[in-house]
Amino acid sequence: MTHLAYSEPAPRIFHGAKGDWEVVIGMEVHAQVASRSKLFSGAATAFGAEPNTQVSLLDAAMPGMLPVLNGFCVEQAVRTGLGLKARINLFSQFDRKNYFYPDLPQGYQISQLYHPLVGEGEVIVDLGPGVARRVRIERIHLEQDAGKSIHDMDPDLSFVDLNRTGVALMEIVSRPDLRSPEEAGEYVRKLRQILRYLGTCDGNMQEGSLRADVNVSVRPAGSDRFGTRCEIKNLNSIRFIQQAIEHEARRQIAILEDGGQVVQETRLFDPGRGETRSMRSKEEAQDYRYFPDPDLLPLQLTEDYVARIRASLPELPDEKKARFVREYGVTEYDASVLTAEVEAADFFEAVARGRDGKQAANWVINELFGRLNKEGLEITQSPVSAGQLGGILDLIARGDISGKIAKELFEIVWTEGGEPEAIVEARGMRQVTDSAAIEQAVDAVLAANPDKVEQAKAKPSMAGWFVGQVMKATGGKANPQAVNALVRARLGLPG
Repeated sequence: MTHLAYSEPAPRIFHGAKGDWEVVIGMEVHAQVASRSKLFSGAATAFGAEPNTQVSLLDAAMPGMLPVLNGFCVEQAVRTGLGLKARINLFSQFDRKNYFYPDLPQGYQISQLYHPLVGEGEVIVDLGPGVARRVRIERIHLEQDAGKSIHDMDPDLSFVDLNRTGVALMEIVSRPDLRSPEEAGEYVRKLRQILRYLGTCDGNMQEGSLRADVNVSVRPAGSDRFGTRCEIKNLNSIRFIQQAIEHEARRQIAILEDGGQVVQETRLFDPGRGETRSMRSKEEAQDYRYFPDPDLLPLQLTEDYVARIRASLPELPDEKKARFVREYGVTEYDASVLTAEVEAADFFEAVARGRDGKQAANWVINELFGRLNKEGLEITQSPVSAGQLGGILDLIARGDISGKIAKELFEIVWTEGGEPEAIVEARGMRQVTDSAAIEQAVDAVLAANPDKVEQAKAKPSMAGWFVGQVMKATGGKANPQAVNALVRARLGLPG
């Protein structure tokens, strides 16, 4: 596979009162599997349903109900592992993680500790042209989600919605390879981008489809020893992830510089105050009394099964980005913008195929994306199709319209629709290429401005003023290159 060359950045330095520090960050990202049914039951997973309307007897922990593994969820997790260039473990096993909380009816969560489905992989996090951080993935395991406790409906009571109970999650555990809040934010963006390309998770953080637990520690700058880490739970936006890390790093630095010790614990982030607060002491695996789930057999995959999934993988963002640079001649930055979402990349390629790649990128990024952002629309909601935008570029390439007319045409297509060529014909927007008509317009402008003609002969840069006047006189329809050449010829200037 082709990758763009990159170098890793130096860690970001935090300046304390007594010295310089660096932060060490590892992440556990919980990605909801894109599946219409849950991991071990047939209940639906659609977001936004009325509370407790998508709950099977198994989800509610009714006696005698046994879990049945959803094979599609396994396939999606394997697909994710392959997309992250990870090792797929042909043997894996489900364990029970025991704890008691109102939104967990069974009193345990079915997860994977000892034998996860996916082993070591990597994510290359883009941090600028030619700069990237390689983040190692330690493991990906499948587990069921818990329900949702609701505390703001009554001053004295809490409520529980079990719709989310049993929904399949992929927990993607990274090594402690990130070195700044900004890198952590970009890591989540890149991971979300890959999951969306693969179609294994929609990455919607507002709906809880993607959320992160962040492990943060600090150490003196240049040290290779890890400090005591704290885990910040359930962060559901990239902005909150970055703010939480920033605050937690400075909190730990202040404790250490005052001669104290950081206590390993689980913390929550308060967005209103912009700070973390203690939730509970940090648990270890033995606190959950993990043991193999007696209701589920170990999962044994075959090489052929994994190979079939590998063969179905789409072109992923890094490969697509490198190909866009190579095939269409766009810059690395433009390629990053164009491949940010798979729908945007597909749109661009439909426009660029068989046309000038740089020109296509310029129109897609500046005109189309700019207008979509202004209107608050997604690429899938664009009033201008790839075919229509390609039609505009074809008219420019043939010399039928100028760049100025093209922007007017884009506006018409955006607001009214229609085929670009038919609009140009119906509205008389075609560029004037008839040399006699252009000569007549040039001669009229020169005749009306004899003083400026003399000035232009002494100062050739003034020729541009005449070109502008001719374009104005022709309503922008004259071919600009033809006008420029004729003006310079009439003024006796070199071409």
